[in-house]
Amino acid sequence: MATTLAKAADGTASLTHAARIQHVSKSYPGPAGQQLVLDDITLDVAPGEFVTLLGASGCGKSTLLNLVAGLDRPSAGEIATDGRPALMFQEHALFPWLTAGKNIELALKLRGVPKAERRERAGELLELVRLKGAHGKRVHELSGGMRQRVALARALAQESKLLLMDEPFAALDAITRDVLHDELTRIWRETQVSVLFVTHNVREAVRLAQRVVLLSSRPGRIAREWTVGIPHPRRIEDTAVAELSVEITEELRGEIRRHGQH
Repeated sequence: MATTLAKAADGTASLTHAARIQHVSKSYPGPAGQQLVLDDITLDVAPGEFVTLLGASGCGKSTLLNLVAGLDRPSAGEIATDGRPALMFQEHALFPWLTAGKNIELALKLRGVPKAERRERAGELLELVRLKGAHGKRVHELSGGMRQRVALARALAQESKLLLMDEPFAALDAITRDVLHDELTRIWRETQVSVLFVTHNVREAVRLAQRVVLLSSRPGRIAREWTVGIPHPRRIEDTAVAELSVEITEELRGEIRRHGQH
């Protein structure tokens, strides 16, 4: 079934879950018939919760994110979200002929924000991602980290209750990625948006999330979940982050070995 908007009994949007994924499977046609990519995934994301999806390459993490975003339909099961999610990719996907501010204003325009309010709101969002004064800069004038900040501001401009992030920092150097981890955590706590974040980096998953969900490989199934009780602020080199990362990495290796034996 297609992605649907969660509804309460009175017909209004339900705030019980930012996303509810129930018994979702996805298959695609292949040379040997239908290839099962995701198998019977059930997962809830609570309002204001930060969840990371972790797994080996090809386990269906991005496929699941696309299903939640409504970019594709599940082969079985149901997905409900509290409003339309915002989506942020590994590539910034900014329009190079527009300035940073105009990229954000375009998202505001599509949301129906009056023209008179767009520039001010874009400026507020740029300030939120600590790019105050960058409204008139072209994309080619921005560093990789700055481009991802603009992409984040544009996603936030949609005022969605759920932010879907598909490895948004994977192409950045380690220091820039570390800084943006701090910024994303700060923005998440300030805005109280729900986040479903795809990564293959175990330490990134532990540093950011309240909950880490590990998918098995081919087909993707939920293999295990961890609640991350490490207090913020977290550093990627913190002992507690490192210890939990080792535990999750061992579980991930086991999933990869099991897949290799099939």
